[in-house]
Amino acid sequence: MATQAELLATAEKLGREKFLPRAAAYDREGRFPTENYADLREAGFLGLVIPTRYGGMGVDYTRYMEISAELGRWCGATALTFNMHCATMMWSSQMADDLEMTDAQREAHEKCRTGIYRMVIEDGALFAQPFSEPNSAAAAGRAPFGTTARKVDGGWLVNGRKHFASLAGAADYYGVLCTEAKEDSDGDVKDTIYLAVNGKAEGFNISGEWDVLGMRATSSNNLELIDVFVPDEHQMMPRGKYYQAALNWPHMFMTLCPTYMGIAQAAFDFTCQYLRGEIEGGPPAGSARHSPAKQMAVAEMRIKLEQARALFQTAIGEAGVNPDKDVRLRAYAAQFTVMEFANDICRLALRTCGGRAIFRTLRLEQLYRDSRCGSLMLPWTPEICMERLGRESLFEPGER
Repeated sequence: MATQAELLATAEKLGREKFLPRAAAYDREGRFPTENYADLREAGFLGLVIPTRYGGMGVDYTRYMEISAELGRWCGATALTFNMHCATMMWSSQMADDLEMTDAQREAHEKCRTGIYRMVIEDGALFAQPFSEPNSAAAAGRAPFGTTARKVDGGWLVNGRKHFASLAGAADYYGVLCTEAKEDSDGDVKDTIYLAVNGKAEGFNISGEWDVLGMRATSSNNLELIDVFVPDEHQMMPRGKYYQAALNWPHMFMTLCPTYMGIAQAAFDFTCQYLRGEIEGGPPAGSARHSPAKQMAVAEMRIKLEQARALFQTAIGEAGVNPDKDVRLRAYAAQFTVMEFANDICRLALRTCGGRAIFRTLRLEQLYRDSRCGSLMLPWTPEICMERLGRESLFEPGER
């Protein structure tokens, strides 16, 4: 089994030699990074976080987050969309294993996930994780999902809409969060069902144009599901267990963060290389780095990068089921810091490198646009993190 150092080296090699040379074209054309996924599949990375007993690499949460940040350093859109696949696999494996279940629930879940992992390992199936809906309150955990699943013989009938559905048209299956439709009650967040929807199923439709500021290669179109049948064996978690995971395994929502940690590192690296005269189209070799003003700006960027990385590494190292209050609040603080500092570092990079750095022939302007999208990522946007940090610092559970 590959060591973490070997996996990071593979991610770095793929990024430097394959992903980076393609990134500008993907961004310019708004085209999904299909070739990058062929490389990930060939490297066995579709099974990166699937436990070894199912044929995967068995990478745990902390190690995955480090690898994801390395991928983000070279192509943000690839790292962000690959996270949807990996998060789907982690939610149903190591996170599900930490939840309370009856013996019958564990037996049924084991049967379901064995079949799902087989599709990934043997068939190379790619999974998306559409989360957002027209009503953003659901993705933020403040309301039931508008997408519903009604129990029928042999499975479920799913109806609803998802927005910002990354990997739209590229994924084989879509891990759809929906609310169980019950005859005798209104929707409740506790009734969230997590189902793997076949992208070729009848009633499954992709719509909308994805022409946006940043993360242009993520293919995050809209999904519409009209009476889509999902068989019982495609249930990603037992009934009610997603809600339990959201409460008790909060770091599951941090997995978008490493992409932006990687972008922050990439912007810093670019700036240093640019000022040293190592970037074609930049200033004459090494002339700009003698400027005290530019040295001070690079110092500020380095401080922000180190602060973000320190919080990020601490938070991912503490991740686990039922974290105490300080650990949970530190996760919010890490998410906020990385998402906001990534764009701030890119802002400083543009100012420090100067006017030539805004040309699209250079990489920095794309990093800036991609980094700005971090503040929009549900369910832990910077505003939500700040709200929770303030409220939970001042109030204990049950206090009003």
